[in-house]
Amino acid sequence: MKKVVGIFIVATMFASCSEAQVETKEISNGNKVQIAQKEKINKVVSAAEFKKLLTMENVQLIDVRTPGEYEGGHIDDAANIDYFSDDFKNQLDKLDRKKPILVYCKSGGRSGKAAQVMKSLNFDEVYDLKGGYSRWPSK
Repeated sequence: MKKVVGIFIVATMFASCSEAQVETKEISNGNKVQIAQKEKINKVVSAAEFKKLLTMENVQLIDVRTPGEYEGGHIDDAANIDYFSDDFKNQLDKLDRKKPILVYCKSGGRSGKAAQVMKSLNFDEVYDLKGGYSRWPSK
């Protein structure tokens, strides 16, 4: 019983973290225990940090500008999912929520909103380029 209470206290501490997801499970003796899951990441990063993040394995790079803006120049290997398109959320559903997402737009407004949508859709890791493509050094 002490072990169950200890687990509950530790889980409750984790639950107080800002982005931690908490799951409640019933254990064999009928008690319910809260278990903290991996913390979700949703943050704005500098161009230098964004560039480093691009080297991560299985990263998904998303440009949320319009197709015309995208055609005018984009970061290599970026997929274009227009934030203003009617099927924006449907396009996001095709992405892997467990793999890191790097998102950008022209100056950071749309990508910030897109990152919030991704957060609401339970993506694990979302990194937003501060200042957008206009701050990208190798255009």
